[in-house]
Amino acid sequence: MKLSKLFLCVAAVLALTMSISSHAAVKPLRVLLITGGCCHDYTKQKDILKKGLEARAHVKVTHAHSPDKSTSPPLPILGNPDYGKGYDVIIHDECAAKQADKKIVQGVLTPHKNGIPGVNLHCAMHSYRVGDHRAPTKPGSEDSMWFDYLGLQSSGHGPKAAMEITFTAQDHPITAGMKPWTTGPEELYNNVQVLPGTKALASAVQMQKPRVKRNKKGKAKTPAAAAKAKRAEAVVVWVNEYKGTRVFSTSVGHYNETVEDGRYLDLVTRGLLWSCKKLNQGYLK
Repeated sequence: MKLSKLFLCVAAVLALTMSISSHAAVKPLRVLLITGGCCHDYTKQKDILKKGLEARAHVKVTHAHSPDKSTSPPLPILGNPDYGKGYDVIIHDECAAKQADKKIVQGVLTPHKNGIPGVNLHCAMHSYRVGDHRAPTKPGSEDSMWFDYLGLQSSGHGPKAAMEITFTAQDHPITAGMKPWTTGPEELYNNVQVLPGTKALASAVQMQKPRVKRNKKGKAKTPAAAAKAKRAEAVVVWVNEYKGTRVFSTSVGHYNETVEDGRYLDLVTRGLLWSCKKLNQGYLK
């Protein structure tokens, strides 16, 4: 009996030691988080993301932030195609809708062309638009270069309202076991087109009331109460392969309340690790 208890104690100690050793041996992934630009609270969101990701996985997040609030912010990465050197993965969380210089956009894409995985959040989908972003672009064309990387083309969003997110790919390692989720106020990004090779992981439904038209005096032509809401649906989480490199994207994440939600941070963490081929218990905390 004593030997049996001793054996169990030794086994438990060995298991704990092996677990600690395996985690200690994991080299944290080096993550570059790019933030800045129009319309979002990036000052807070960059820190929410860093704290949330580092709490969930063996990663070290470095900021590349611009406090500029314009639609063409002077992000520290622009003009430097080598900005990804030294990093294992790059998160694009910038809002640079009017940064349309093709040479600069090509430079932003260079690390991903060279094999560094990408993670794209919310307004990254509406950044680096070099052509007519409202009409479906031709894959492989200059106008489509950012959309080719993302795997999906979006041109705008609806009102700020709750969205019902459903995870449609329960067989995918990122979203396996994830439950439906109704957000607070959010922006549902439309889908102009889902490009070939892209795999949708989740879609969202939002009831959207039409914008109230007003006359010159500011009075509503149609009472707001009379405006009927319409159902809108779009893909909001997906993965893509860009020139052999894994890319994870979600268009969700406008408000701080969404970004700091544990379900959102879990999703982004798993997407990031998947893009690096490290979605395993060794890298998850």
